[in-house]
Amino acid sequence: MGRHGLIHRIARSRLPTIRCIALVLSASVIVICCWPLPDRAESPKSIGLELNKLEQQGGNCRAYLVIANPGTDAFTGFTLDLIVFDHSGTISRRLAVELAPLRAPKTMVKVFDIPETACTGIGNILVNDVLHCRGANGELGGCIDRITTSSKLSVKLSR
Repeated sequence: MGRHGLIHRIARSRLPTIRCIALVLSASVIVICCWPLPDRAESPKSIGLELNKLEQQGGNCRAYLVIANPGTDAFTGFTLDLIVFDHSGTISRRLAVELAPLRAPKTMVKVFDIPETACTGIGNILVNDVLHCRGANGELGGCIDRITTSSKLSVKLSR
């Protein structure tokens, strides 16, 4: 048997091994690419609160809040603890404001009065906490962390 015959015989004897390795590698790539990944819990989307307008209504200041709920969670209860500061940073009023129902995904406007307060005397409004946060499956925790704030006015809305 010549030298070329020996090489041809060795190559042919290893060909099934090479084909087997290629088949295993191809199957591994397919399994890795197509294997379903575990479901990741999508983090809740932020609820945007924008202080849009303040207007004097007799002795009260009427506030207009634009609420953007872009997520899939609807809320049957969503009560804010608001602290109103004057221009010097002194607390002038504390009030609870119910925003619910918050449908999803939906943007809406909530109007509420800040009693016995002149709009021109307000320097800042703090969202101190979410007192009550209820979804379809009951009470929810950590709702203050879902809130982002902004203001179209010189009066700042903060968290």
